[in-house]
Amino acid sequence: MEEKEKKKNKKQKHQHPNDQTTKSSVPASDFSFKPSNEVKGLRFGGQFIVKSFTVRRARPLELPKLLDFPPLLNKNKQLLFPTTTAFLPTNFTILAHHAWHTLTLGLGTKKSKVVLFVFESEAMKLGVDRVWPSEIPLGEVNKKLIRGLKGCEMARFKFRKGCITFYVYAVRGIGTMGFSCADDLRTILQSIVALKDFLDHTAMLAMPNQRSLNYSPQLAMAH
Repeated sequence: MEEKEKKKNKKQKHQHPNDQTTKSSVPASDFSFKPSNEVKGLRFGGQFIVKSFTVRRARPLELPKLLDFPPLLNKNKQLLFPTTTAFLPTNFTILAHHAWHTLTLGLGTKKSKVVLFVFESEAMKLGVDRVWPSEIPLGEVNKKLIRGLKGCEMARFKFRKGCITFYVYAVRGIGTMGFSCADDLRTILQSIVALKDFLDHTAMLAMPNQRSLNYSPQLAMAH
């Protein structure tokens, strides 16, 4: 019994406070917010070439589609998640991942990254969107996007879904109590948790304005 208890305590110590899973009963005040220069960023492993792959800002209707969420309007007839900015792999990145995996005889990573920022207000999102580029290399996301948000603090959530890893950041001003968009944040986190593993990230090429490849959409994500 003592040995089991030690193993349990040891496992708990290795759980990072910013690698959270969501529970609907957790209040916004319990999210682990940290200053932007202290919060964990994206992780790349040992393959440096991946850092040069690019991500682009998602269009309004793409995020609900990616989350397998009906693209409905809210009660005020506005688009869902108006305070959320998402960055998805570009078609270059998707095809480069596929080519890199082939060239390395299966040793190259097949994992793509999706980054979501849920801001505390629509005004904050619009202000940040004016400054942030519409397309950026993955290797610059930590420095220019996450660390670049001066005067802000964040709570970080990370989910691995097959060949796609989701990074979600809740963003608020330093000193702010609670999180005003906690409901949207929970909805997004719960939607990601409910997704089945992405078996082939080339399925994301079916997004609007991306070139299409032959793939089986029912294998790519939950329905």
